[in-house]
Amino acid sequence: MSRRLVLILGGTRSGKSRFGLERATALARGEPVIYLATAQAGDPELDVRIEGHRRVRPTSWATIEVDHDLQDTIRRCDPERTVLLDGLTLWLSTATGHGSDIDVEAILAGPVAGALAAIVERSAPIVVVSDEIGLGVVPMGASTRAFRDVLGIMHQRIAAAADEVHFMVAGLPMTLLNR
Repeated sequence: MSRRLVLILGGTRSGKSRFGLERATALARGEPVIYLATAQAGDPELDVRIEGHRRVRPTSWATIEVDHDLQDTIRRCDPERTVLLDGLTLWLSTATGHGSDIDVEAILAGPVAGALAAIVERSAPIVVVSDEIGLGVVPMGASTRAFRDVLGIMHQRIAAAADEVHFMVAGLPMTLLNR
């Protein structure tokens, strides 16, 4: 199995998780995938979404719940198995303290740099799903703007290393890059 880095971006309910599942399944060629879940249970609406994601994943797939240390989690994954990371936005929220004051440079140099290194160093395919949040109105709060900026920079850095980048709109993938 050869390395393939796939980045899938899109807004809420754009179909990015479904497409990520499809790409990971295709890249795994019949082998089970390692699913890295970044959503943390506890919010009733999010709990319903988490359960929906569980129902559509094959039972043969391993699920690992990711905390703030995404770099270590990725590096502990079997290097021969395809990984589906869904999704970067919720992980970044955890890594930045859920909306507290964000030091953009420190986050980029610390947890983001570590996560990016682990993603691009994988020898087996990895599919990364993330929310594109930079297309709307400029947020009023400084910490929200900082979060948006860190996520956008992270997307750019992953995309620069990716073999495929897709943007989901209305359940349809727009392929931005396919090397």
